[in-house]
Parts: sequence; C-alpha cells; structure tokens
Amino acid sequence: MQTSAYQFWHPMLHPNEMKVREPIRIVRGDGCHVFDDGGNRLVDGVAGLWNVNVGHGRPEMKRAIAAQLDELEYFQIFDGLSHPRAEELSNLLIDMLAPEDMRRVFYSSGGSDAVETALRLARQYWKVAGQPERSKFISLKQGYHGTHFGGASVNGNMVFRRSYEPLLPGCYHIETPWTYRNPFTDDPEELAHICATLLEREILFQGPDTVAAFIAEPVQGAGGVIVPPASYWPLVRSVCDKYGVLLIADEVVTGFGRAGAAFGSRLWGVKPDIMCLAKGITSGYFPLGATAFNQRIVDAFDGNDDFSGAIFHGYTYSGHPVGCAAALANLKIVRDENLAANAGRMGDYLLQKLSPFAGRYAAVGEVRGKGLMLALDLVQDKRSREPVDPASGYAARVAEIARLHGALVRPVGTKIILSPPLVISEQHADALVAALEAGFAGA
Repeated sequence: MQTSAYQFWHPMLHPNEMKVREPIRIVRGDGCHVFDDGGNRLVDGVAGLWNVNVGHGRPEMKRAIAAQLDELEYFQIFDGLSHPRAEELSNLLIDMLAPEDMRRVFYSSGGSDAVETALRLARQYWKVAGQPERSKFISLKQGYHGTHFGGASVNGNMVFRRSYEPLLPGCYHIETPWTYRNPFTDDPEELAHICATLLEREILFQGPDTVAAFIAEPVQGAGGVIVPPASYWPLVRSVCDKYGVLLIADEVVTGFGRAGAAFGSRLWGVKPDIMCLAKGITSGYFPLGATAFNQRIVDAFDGNDDFSGAIFHGYTYSGHPVGCAAALANLKIVRDENLAANAGRMGDYLLQKLSPFAGRYAAVGEVRGKGLMLALDLVQDKRSREPVDPASGYAARVAEIARLHGALVRPVGTKIILSPPLVISEQHADALVAALEAGFAGA
C-alpha cells in the first residue's frame, strides 16, 4: 500500500483514500485554466471551490495585495481599532447591498465564520430586543452552511453531521423545494406553497416566540444545485414576517454574481435580515468572510445601553487588511466587467449544451442550474429517479475521464457539479461539455 508523500489530511475525504492514489496536484492558474504537475492544461470547471470568480492570475489582484503588504500587512479591528481598507470595503459592501437595506457588516475569515456570526448575532439580537427565548433555528434539508458546530447543526445533509453529533440543540429541518426529488408533487408552484407551509407549520409547532431565524441558501449549492421555484423565497419572506422570524440568506456561494445576479436573494426580489458572504468576495485570492445586517438589527443594537448589546464575538483575522484590499480590487472587477450578467448568459449557454445529456446518457437523470451553478444528477433508473450508489465511484470515473480530456469537474456523491469562473467564455464552456461527453461515454 502506498504511503502519502505529504503530511496533511484532505477535507471531505477518508484519509485512507490517499494511501492508494496520488493527488491531483494543481501548480498554476491562468484565467479559466489551471495546470497540473504533469504540465496538463485544464479548464477550471469548479473555480477552485465555487470562488475564483474573476479567474486565476489577475494582475490587478496581485498588485492590490502586494501594495497592501507594503503598507500594512496586518492589524486587528477589536476594541475600536480600525484601518482604511476595512472602512473602504464596508462602505462598498453597504452600497452594493443597498437594495437589501443592509446597514452594517461584521468581518471574518470565510464562509463558515460568516454563518457562525449570523447565528450568534441572531440569538443576541433577540436578547437585545427583549425576547430571549427566541433561540431556535429552522433550515432546509440538503442545505449546506459550513463546518463549524453552528453551521453543521443547521446543515441539512447527514454526511456533514453524523460523525460530529451531538450538535447544537434547537435546530430543526424541513423539506427543501427540490422539484426533481420531493415526496409531494412535480408542479413547481404547488411545491413552493407546500414547502412554505411546512415552514409555517414548524414555526407554529416550535412556538413563534422561541424561533430566532430561518436560514437557507438562495440556491442550494453543495446539496446539488437545487433551484427553488420562483415563488418560494417571496413566500418564505412572508411567513417569516408573519411571525417575526429573522430571515438569514447564506450567500456564501451565490453572492457577487455566481447565480446570475449580484446576490442570490435579488433573483427572487427578497430582502433578508442577515446575509452571509465569502468566496466571491475576494475570488479566493485571500481568505475573507463578512456578515451583513439590516436596519432592523442595527436599530436594536443602537437602542441598547447595557451589557447584553456588547458584541463579544470576533476573529483574529476579522477585517484583515490584505483581505480587504483583495476584496476591493476583486469587487471592482466584478462590477466593471458585469460578471453577474456574464454568469447568467454563460449559465444559460452551458445549460442548453448539457440538457441533452439527460436523453443521451442512461445515468443522467436531470441537468439543472442557475447562472454558473450547474449539476448533472446521476441515477440508476430514470423512471424511479433512484440515485447512483455513491460508493460505486461512478461520478469519480466520469470526472477522471473528463480530466484526461482537459477539464476539471467536481464529483459530489451522486452528482457532477460545475461552477466555473464567472469570466468563462463559450470556448471554455464548449471544452467543458466535450470533456463531460467523453466522461459519460467512457465511464
């Protein structure tokens, strides 16, 4: 049996896997391509991990990071300390989030931190607001909200939970509006109403005066790129308003253009109370997360004069100067090049090219997506929609053959997921499609 040549464990993988196979070593990036240690050029069909939105190797990003290192490599923002980049980025984010009425941001190091911040401050908000019993969270099955204990507790997939239980008490899960796999109906609008009603019923069952927040991704990412029916999010907003429940939008993946709009919530015309941001905020050039809060929450803290309103939460690298400088340069590219619009156009293009796979290949049950978030759902039987056995390695075989044909795609259990950089062109998309054709033909 082969011994690993390095001494780290890979996230989301059994350690023994790397005793019997070599890693895919990525050594360089350029635009929409990455290069492995064999010199092979691959279309990056995953944008690192949903996050290299502006593409690899952008000189603007490198210049901004280097300039900030020359000026100030690090200082913290605890206890009233600040630095210019944190202030500039805050102003920019609040400007970008003006349609959602966001008023303050809280910085962290990534998406899991951003979710943890949202959950903690949601609970604190209710204490500050004089309703301390509101501590429960409701979320969706198939949802993914990171790896901290709070995020794992509201995650809706047991694979991210089982090995770490018991988790945070007071977290409850309801059915997700997944048109391809749900026990109710094939009609999207009927499904939207059913799932919104399930949220209302759960709030009533738990007691509205005990529920702090409902948290969900505008489009579920790791759960399989589950795109909700058009009326679902407006119905959810209405239910939350009816019972005073906070609405937390986990925009870690969907934020900054990936779903075809600047923010995923904007696709449905919904204003959350809290928004979790990361990934595309720096396009992966530096770790950074942010959680945004609306006027309702800001007013509660501003109106509080006692100990309960002090925010005893934060991270060593909150508002890291280099991270903020990277974000400022990145978001300028995102806005100047209108990458959200390109994500919408190229997502439609890829969906059009890939949709015939459902009729062409026995293992492809459905192709779905929103913007540059796409998934090919893999099945054993098209009529029953029974998924392929994840242990069979079928998705991994498809991905391996696709890699040999020049594209890096992501096998996730019973799905192949695509999330290329938002600067992708038709040429890159065609290369992805051709590689996947080879993958399915050869697997």
